[in-house]
Amino acid sequence: MSFSYDDVGRTREHDFCPPGFHPLHVRTRIGEGTEVFSRSAEALLTWDMHRAMGVGIDASAERAAPGVDVTVTLAGVIKAPCRVVWTVEEHRRAGWAYGTLDGHPECGEESFVVDRTGDGTVWLTVHAFSRGAKWYARAGGPATRGLQQAYARRCGVVLRRLCGGDTE
Repeated sequence: MSFSYDDVGRTREHDFCPPGFHPLHVRTRIGEGTEVFSRSAEALLTWDMHRAMGVGIDASAERAAPGVDVTVTLAGVIKAPCRVVWTVEEHRRAGWAYGTLDGHPECGEESFVVDRTGDGTVWLTVHAFSRGAKWYARAGGPATRGLQQAYARRCGVVLRRLCGGDTE
């Protein structure tokens, strides 16, 4: 399968949203310290965050890496094929992005990155750009984007709970 959009890898850039797509940016505080960062990075890179959210994950590898195919199943019926386009594993930053493949209800790219700032605070940032690909995603319009916002916020809540961050 091929990517369903042209700007593959664009979520790495500061100005990441190509024309004709809707941007998404959600940042959630996970907790503090090296251990929270390490657990968060591992949960993110091994699909554990997504599994803990209750979505189906069928990945061609146990860890995110460029070229790994991932099918996310939502509500037991909506299949969303994707491919990892980039990863990062640094001392204070870890994460990845996947892009939509033909057959995905949306068209675009989404990144999930945890970082530990200079004061030790750990954050999850979800960046995405998308537009509807299937008729029902296009018909949903603002409601579809609202669901994407809610999903991104839930990622942070689940990761914080999963990795022992504080509950503020």
